[in-house]
Amino acid sequence: MFVVTGATGHLGSQIVDRLLDRLPPDAVGVSVRDTAKAASLAERGVRVRAGDFTNPATLAHAFEGADKVLVVSAAIRGDAAVAANRAAIDAAHAAGAKRILYTSHQAASRDSLFAAQPTHAATEEHLAGLGVPFTALRNGFYASTLSLSIGAALETGQLVAPADGPVSWTAHADLAEAAAIAMVEEGVLDGVTAPLTASEMLDLEAVAAILSDITGRAVERVVVDDDEWRASAIARGMPAAAADFTLGLYRAAREKEFAVTDPTLGTLLGHRPTSARSVLETIVAQR
Repeated sequence: MFVVTGATGHLGSQIVDRLLDRLPPDAVGVSVRDTAKAASLAERGVRVRAGDFTNPATLAHAFEGADKVLVVSAAIRGDAAVAANRAAIDAAHAAGAKRILYTSHQAASRDSLFAAQPTHAATEEHLAGLGVPFTALRNGFYASTLSLSIGAALETGQLVAPADGPVSWTAHADLAEAAAIAMVEEGVLDGVTAPLTASEMLDLEAVAAILSDITGRAVERVVVDDDEWRASAIARGMPAAAADFTLGLYRAAREKEFAVTDPTLGTLLGHRPTSARSVLETIVAQR
């Protein structure tokens, strides 16, 4: 039994789809907080069970009989995220999983300026310390995140944000495929992986140029002071904690934390990873 958590989320749902390309439905299980949202998976023959990282008692049933468990990192911030991830990993271990996989990040580090990365680093350390086969998938920065930056730019013609740096924006679809391969094929990815990234790096100035080309309308990159951006974001309704979290992303990018590309993902997929331009074209088409 191959069990995936967060199977109704953006990444988890695609991982399950890719697993079902390779395995019969009765070999796949999912752990979700709301089983009603996974009704379509149950109809396909997937085992659907309720499991909540913040209520570890639910995970024993969710992971029962699992040979491999893929823990999609908790959508929580701060110390609670580490506790939640550890609870899921410990439950997978207690269930007897022969391999535990975790969706980490290319820039996982205790010293990162982006708050998500110390969480990933701490989770990786805990996973490695269990003494069981594991895979920490160091996923490239999700390209879909660009939708948060470019929405207003498509309306105003200005991409307004703090100073940034190059990022190897990587498509969910490619990372979902890689995760499914890592679950099914033995010995492909073991331990902490190399960065699973797209083949190019873009900063927001390059993103603005691509948007100009896609839309046929000029999009200007406008750099604003960190404090000015934070105040503006909060004035538009963003909670202060979320603004600080997002600001950490820009600060980390300025320090080149995400400025890395690696051939591992392309080699694993057998083709060049999806480009950021392709993702941007999809985002624009959906607006």
